[in-house]
This record gives sequence, structure tokens and C-alpha cells, in this order.
Amino acid sequence: MGKIALLFLFLFMAGIFAALFITPVSSVLVYQLVYFVNPDSRWWAASIPGLQYSFISAITMLFILAIRYKELSKNAQWNRQPVFKWMLAILAMYVFMINFAIISDVHKTFTYDFAKLIVIILAAYKLVSSEKALDACLWVYVAGVTYLGYIAYSVGRNAQGRVEGIGMVDTGGDGNMTAAAMVPALTILTYMAWMGNKKIKVLAIFCGAFIANGIVLINSRGAFLGAVVGTLFFLFYMIFSKHQRKGQRGTAILVILVALAGTIYVTDEAFWSRMETLREVDDGGKSGSHRIDFWMATFDVLQDYPLGVGVRGFIELSPNYLPERYFEGRKEGKATHSTWFQILSEIGWLGFIFLFALLVSTFNLSRNTKRHLVCVENYNAYFKMLALEGALISFLVSASFIDRARSEVLYWLILFIAIGSNIYYLRFIGQKSGGLKVRSSKSYIE
Repeated sequence: MGKIALLFLFLFMAGIFAALFITPVSSVLVYQLVYFVNPDSRWWAASIPGLQYSFISAITMLFILAIRYKELSKNAQWNRQPVFKWMLAILAMYVFMINFAIISDVHKTFTYDFAKLIVIILAAYKLVSSEKALDACLWVYVAGVTYLGYIAYSVGRNAQGRVEGIGMVDTGGDGNMTAAAMVPALTILTYMAWMGNKKIKVLAIFCGAFIANGIVLINSRGAFLGAVVGTLFFLFYMIFSKHQRKGQRGTAILVILVALAGTIYVTDEAFWSRMETLREVDDGGKSGSHRIDFWMATFDVLQDYPLGVGVRGFIELSPNYLPERYFEGRKEGKATHSTWFQILSEIGWLGFIFLFALLVSTFNLSRNTKRHLVCVENYNAYFKMLALEGALISFLVSASFIDRARSEVLYWLILFIAIGSNIYYLRFIGQKSGGLKVRSSKSYIE
């Protein structure tokens, strides 16, 4: 048995044991580990028992939640989180569309998977109920994408100058989707490197190097834009925020210089050649600007199918709405190539409104949490919430060019903000109001 396989088995079994006898959050950490490692697709899969590791980890989460529900609910209440009602509304739309989807069987399968994801998100919210537990989840996320960066380094690029087939189970082996999941970790690592001690700083640089190198090898233009936007968002607040720690601006400038030096070191001619195609809008095949045609076709589809066409419905119908040149030598249709237009095509305008409301609710909740943290002068947590916002923004930018409306990482990033708001804000106002909801422009906004 290889070292990696042995390490995975040890961590998996240790995590299950810890979840049952030590701390509930271990069940969440095990689930994250299995998701990012994706053991069934690795070369060492043949040397480990053929168990349903994801199913076992998910069942462990639900079992722990069931036996400790009353205890866990004291610190984390679903009805106080506005984001969950929008998640459930999106799920309800997918369930409703089972009866109207173009490819009903496929839509039903993906709806079932999405329902399992929402259940896991709801369970994780109660299981991760402390600052240390949230930090542990963030570190496992970082470790998971660091492993993906290591795999990308080990595999190397294919003949097309990309890295494919190394991602999680819900990416289908697509490199762009894998890179989009890796990008948010860079913003989180920026925060960890700033706030951590020397050992943490070294670890953050080590992880960041593998992640950045992996993104470069995958050669995803959307991921590159997401990394730039998300990181700059957080650094902007580090430099210009009124709430400064000693040496904060200098640290931000140092991070920028290190990032620039690291970018120059890990990037190559192939990477920059691909990034330069972003400017070649006249050649849609190079720049990806032909995606605009796919996006506009979504509106034509909605004219005929106002409720949407279900999962993969746009791909099935796209030959009826796009020019023939896009299908030369192809056996199937085209996807929307954007999360925003994917949700439009799958569950219509109402589904899009629900997704938009989910994101607005998430950022409103984070804003109120930050206001509270400033009031109590907890600036470390204030910048953590900013880092989580930057991580979500980086993913949304990356996902604007790929179909990730039902991505696990998207909902986990929203969950991290929801958990942070519960730990730093909702729990506090619950105590101040005797457990009742407090609604005002400065406190709780649905």
C-alpha cells in the first residue's frame, strides 16, 4: 500500500473515531477530506478497500447530528439563518422542474444529488459551532486544494496544454471547474499568513505555492481572473481599512510583492499566451468571447420555455438556437458556460431570482456581522469575514465562465460565511434579545 493511500485511510478512520467520541466537527472534516481527495479516482485507489467513503462520512455527520441535536441546536439554529430558506427555495425549483425538464431522468438524478448537498450543508451548520471548528474546516479546505495542486504538478499538462481529470467528483474531470474550486483558498491563505505565527506563515506559503502552480498548470482564464479579483478585494481592505493593526499596510504590500514574485516564478509562456487571448475578442475560439452567443441564446430558450429546460436541457436544445458552426464535428450540444445563465436555463427566472437572493442575503449577513465585530473591536474576526467574502467573490468570478450553479464549493463558501455570522454575530444578538430575532438595518437583515 502506498504512503498516500495509507495516510488517507489513517485520516479517514481517525476522523470517524474523533467524530463519534471526541468532537462533532470531525465528521465534517472527514467529509471535506473525502470530497477533495476523491479516492475512487486516484491511481492508488486499487490499494484501499472499496468502500463508499463519501457515503460513510455523510452518514456519520447525520448520525452525530441526530444523537446530539438538542445540544448542537442551542448554538446553531437553522431558522435564524436567512440563507437557508433561499437554498431550500432553489432546491424546491429543481424538484418542481422534474415534471418539465427536457431530459427528465438526468434532471432527476442531479436534483437528487443537489438535495443531498443541501442536507449536508444544513447538518454542517450545526456541527461547526465554534471559531476553532470553523478554522479547522478552512484548513482542511486549504489542504484539500493543496493536494489538487500537488496532483496537477505530478500529472503535468496534456497535449492541449491543460491539466484534466484531477478534480473532485462533481467536476467530471473538467480542469476549469477544478481551478475554480482552488482559487478561493488563495484569499483565505492570505488572511492566515497575515494573522498566523511564523510556522503558519511558512505553511501558508507552502500551500499557496502548490495551489498557485496548480492553477497555472490548469491554464484556466476564469480562475486567473477570480484569483486576481478575490485577492485584490481582501488586500484593498487591508491597505485602506480604517481598522488597522500594527504593520498591516506594510504586510499587505509585502503580500503583493511576494504574490507578484511567485506569479513570475510559477508562470510560463504557455500560461501567458493563454491569458493574452482574453484580449482577442475578434477570435471567439481563442478568447472565449463566443460564450456571449451561448449566453444570449439562453434568453431565446426562455422565450419558448419560461420555466427553464432542466439540467442539461440547454445542451440538448442548443443546436436549435445556435449557429451550425458551433457543432461541426460535435456529437452533442453546447453548454451555457456561465453559472448565471446555467441557472436561468435550468430553472428559469424564478430560480435565478432565488440564487441572486441567496447571494445578497449572504453578503448582507456578512456586512451585519462585520458591523458588530467593529463595535466590539474584534478586528481579527472582522478581517476573517472579509477573507471569506473575498473567497466567495473569487469563486463567483471564476464560475461566471463555467457551469457551477450546483457546485459543492459554492455552497460551502456560503456556509463558511453563515457559520462565521452565527459564531460572531447571531449568537450574540440572540443572547441580547432573549433568544428572539432582532431585525433592524444595523443588526439582522433577511
